[in-house]
Amino acid sequence: MDWSKMFTSRVVVFGCGNILIGDDAAGPRVIELLEKDAEIPEDVGLLDVGTSIRTILFDLIVAPTPPERVVVIDATTEEQGREPGEFWEISIDGMDPKKVNDFSLHMFPTVNLLKDLKENTGIDVKILVVQTGYVPDELDETMSPEVEGVLPAMAEKVKQWCMPENG
Repeated sequence: MDWSKMFTSRVVVFGCGNILIGDDAAGPRVIELLEKDAEIPEDVGLLDVGTSIRTILFDLIVAPTPPERVVVIDATTEEQGREPGEFWEISIDGMDPKKVNDFSLHMFPTVNLLKDLKENTGIDVKILVVQTGYVPDELDETMSPEVEGVLPAMAEKVKQWCMPENG
């Protein structure tokens, strides 16, 4: 993983989550799939940020040459009415500040930082989350079949956002 890509890429993709906590590994696992995809443009930075997204966003806010787009991939446990393995885009513009803590994104103040990033730098921010099916109380790398099964589709969605013609 080349951390300098965060400051030199047209698009930066952050895979968030703990690979030792079941379905919370979705973000890093999507990054792994994208790293193997030969069609991902060279000017796309793919970073497994684990649970460190807040610190990294602070760095990106003050970057001298910010990317055109930032994509955040994460898992959520709190979305009512969603089935395990269901994934969707979250609009940070439409999020109620009172609902911020309902999403993991290794959260507050992460959503506020993403809003600041978008509003103060003009960076296009995309957030893709998946509903978890299995989050163990103890360390366990096992993912639910529902979430593991949608990882390729999630990677494909992120790949679309990485292509120059979809900017």
